[in-house]
Amino acid sequence: MYAAVLGLHNLLRWVVLFLAAWALFRGYSGWMRDRPWSGLDRQAGLVFSIVFDIQILLGLFLAFISPLVQNVLVGVGAAMQAPHSRFFLIEHVPLMLLALILVHLGSSRSRNAPDDHTKHRRAAVMYTLGTLATGVAIPWWRALLPGLG
Repeated sequence: MYAAVLGLHNLLRWVVLFLAAWALFRGYSGWMRDRPWSGLDRQAGLVFSIVFDIQILLGLFLAFISPLVQNVLVGVGAAMQAPHSRFFLIEHVPLMLLALILVHLGSSRSRNAPDDHTKHRRAAVMYTLGTLATGVAIPWWRALLPGLG
């Protein structure tokens, strides 16, 4: 079961990144072109945040069944000496949770903004920060697609 969930989590990262690009495009194009906020703009942020939620839930589930996490729980000191264990313990989880918060803030703050220009600006800025945190927190050394490494 671990391998299947890890494969799904790995594959879903590409969906999250694609949706991030879509939401960023909608935010920046609306902001720079001063175009009216539309249902498609709202939908881009909403779908991005929902799929990100699913990705986080899969990741949290992995934390309970992962052999890596089980080894960390046995000895945190030894885990801190191993770069991959330290990455997941100190960087991956906290940065992904921060990214999730930023994406949700972008979605909610843009919807509640007083005008269309501010809606697009808030979406663009918050989605950018969330996407940057995500990019830093992804373990790029792992296989880019499930089953390829």
